[in-house]
Amino acid sequence: MSSSESSSHRRVSLLTLGCARNEVDSEELAGRLVEGGWELSDDPSDSDVVVVNTCGFVEQAKKDSVDTLLAAADTGAKVVAVGCMAERYGRELAENLPEADAVLGFDHYPNLAERLADVAQGRTVESHTPTDRRTLLPITPVERQAAATDVTVPGHAGWGPRVLRSRLDDSPVAPLKIASGCDRRCSFCAIPSFRGSFVSRHPDELVAEAEWLAAHGARELFLVSENSTSYGKDLGRDFGGTRALEQLLPRLAAVDGIDRVRVSYLQPAETRPDLVKVIATTPGVADYFDLSFQHSSEAVLRRMRRFGSTESFLALIEQIRSYAPEAGIRTNVIVGFPGETEEDVAELERFLTEARLDAVGVFGYSDEDGTEAETFDGKLDSSEIAERVGRVSELVEELTSQRAEDRVGSVVDVLVESVDEEIVGRAAHQAPEVDGECVVLGDAECKVGEFVRCEVVDSAGVDLIVRPINPAPGDPDPET
Repeated sequence: MSSSESSSHRRVSLLTLGCARNEVDSEELAGRLVEGGWELSDDPSDSDVVVVNTCGFVEQAKKDSVDTLLAAADTGAKVVAVGCMAERYGRELAENLPEADAVLGFDHYPNLAERLADVAQGRTVESHTPTDRRTLLPITPVERQAAATDVTVPGHAGWGPRVLRSRLDDSPVAPLKIASGCDRRCSFCAIPSFRGSFVSRHPDELVAEAEWLAAHGARELFLVSENSTSYGKDLGRDFGGTRALEQLLPRLAAVDGIDRVRVSYLQPAETRPDLVKVIATTPGVADYFDLSFQHSSEAVLRRMRRFGSTESFLALIEQIRSYAPEAGIRTNVIVGFPGETEEDVAELERFLTEARLDAVGVFGYSDEDGTEAETFDGKLDSSEIAERVGRVSELVEELTSQRAEDRVGSVVDVLVESVDEEIVGRAAHQAPEVDGECVVLGDAECKVGEFVRCEVVDSAGVDLIVRPINPAPGDPDPET
């Protein structure tokens, strides 16, 4: 029986947890399921199967994934776990969570429509057996492109006359996955073991998908990966090699219908001067830098298996602002890492104070299964970690509020995303969900997906209060 016959009149809901990379994976899965004869539903209680795309990054994400799986089971539908947590734990998750009717890994994705048909009809589907996905591709990056055709890499479904993807919302912002996996060996991170080695997507494939997204309502592209600064290192010199991202960005910005392209997940040690210049000065590319600093104490960074220091990070920020003084810069930091001293925390606080960042995520260290840091000595008590998280978070709140207040009087182009009780959108320095928003004052008749040129008149924390203005003669149209 074909997948379309076995899934005829079947309805499926997809619930996505975690990052924007997972959102892309869910839309690829949606495309595969529609192709396989399934009907997408927004209502889990009215579905035959609920697919939960789990997150397995940190302990809280795992808990949220389990809670979502349990809630899905309460609807009476069959429940299937996919995504990072399912890939990472597989059989172990299935044994400990009988509410899930199947736990499927990335290798199940190409035939997901058939596997869901099996689940819907009560047939047993063998649970995923985890493996270190770094072992599936050659160690040498330039040898991976040919080998990757035999390995399932979520978000790399191929391209041609059509894009294998179905949008799951009508947002004017769409994530576009430019690569998957990571070759770095940060001592606290397990992602490479279950996401695999770094693999870039072909630039022509990305342009084709960008055109498809523009035709399906996207005005801003949010480029995602585990490490965007590595894009192209496995593509070879014909496609720019390690300079491939600098060549890709103008092509994406030139796609008809796309007005803003935003890059995420930049590694500071790999953020080259040429890349800084392209992001900061290319029309249509947001002057926005999502830099994964993680800490600034050299001693802590060495234990994290990372590179940098307060001074080198400040020099990078100075370089960015020499091109674009109002550029948005955000980061995440981990406090309470094994062996972290009060002097290390003070160094991090010095960096944050001098850097004047727009947004900072503060996370307390916790052991992750299978990571090098899990074996380190010098672990801090949970109470000490919580105290440091609170202290640094309080400083960050004050500093980012000041940074937002400094923007009062400036002019920003706001992409409108909601016009319900109030008009809400985002400026170039604000990424979706994590960096605050702009609240548009006045009675302007704005539509979702429009760009509105505004003056910043006030701030509230990291959020800006803005008022529409008429472009002055000679000013560029914010939609061009």
